[in-house]
Amino acid sequence: MLCAVPALRALRRGEPQARITLIGLPWAKAFAERFSDYVDDFIEFPGAPGLVEQPHDVERLAAFVAECRSRRFDLAIQLHGSGAQSNAIVAGLGAASTAGFAPDAFAAGEHAAPRLDRTIAWPSALPEIARYTKLMRRLGYDDWGDYLEFPLGGLDYTICRVLCEQHDLRPREYAVVHPGARMQSRRWPVARFAGVARALAERGLRIVLTGTRGEAALADAFAAQLGAPFVDLCGRTPLGALGALIGRSRLVVCNDTGVSHVAAALGAPSVVIACGSDAARWAPLDRERHRVLADYPPCRPCMFETCPYDHACANAIGVEDVVRRADALLAVEPHHVA
Repeated sequence: MLCAVPALRALRRGEPQARITLIGLPWAKAFAERFSDYVDDFIEFPGAPGLVEQPHDVERLAAFVAECRSRRFDLAIQLHGSGAQSNAIVAGLGAASTAGFAPDAFAAGEHAAPRLDRTIAWPSALPEIARYTKLMRRLGYDDWGDYLEFPLGGLDYTICRVLCEQHDLRPREYAVVHPGARMQSRRWPVARFAGVARALAERGLRIVLTGTRGEAALADAFAAQLGAPFVDLCGRTPLGALGALIGRSRLVVCNDTGVSHVAAALGAPSVVIACGSDAARWAPLDRERHRVLADYPPCRPCMFETCPYDHACANAIGVEDVVRRADALLAVEPHHVA
């Protein structure tokens, strides 16, 4: 969702008086609340046939459509992807006007996705951020930059401050190491993360491990491989507090996940190891402050939960590859602000 922030910013600046409603899966409600400058309301999407993100329920889907139609939206914008599955949903919301992307195959007559009122061809060659801002320009909304944002609130800073005081973590004196990712195929080997952490500790940085409560086994494996003191904050940092922690850090080392986008939004220098993902689409745009490492075997990009090909894209990236990028970032005086 963070990749859509520049588009939402353009929309809000172009329609400052509009009431903007975000439709998304349940977890997106927290995003809407965090970005209340750009989003006024949230409607939970219950899933639909053809969309794999969430099992759908026929009755809930009917109630969802009825609620959307009762809102009588002036404009419904499809920001879900190429539109192959989602254009039909947007077309059925009862909005006075619709806009979004058209699947690549639509122009050739190979796809039955409904045509929205205003579309652009799905720009598959562009980074994710640029895809959405291109659509906004098509709708007449000026581009206000491709930078990301991640607003932090009082509670975010408070939790971060308490954790930092508990562990004597001082600003710019620690590195955040985040070895987790939702899909196993997106994870660089934890032993290599530990190797990078050892090198960073030798350079005088404290090591802070972050992750979810469900990644306790990953934390245990990291500890066993590291063999040195570190601060384990797995499961102890809600997303906002994690953002505040990242903003105070000297460096972030992570996979190509949401954490890399949070680091980019806060300007925290990072080394991103991109395994399996479409790095050109998802990786941070600023390749000076955010160093991205990726190898490109023929099977990439993929959507495998677990790699069936010996994880060639991950194994091709060594500890020293990451350490060299980290050293280059550490040689630059930090100037990010959280």
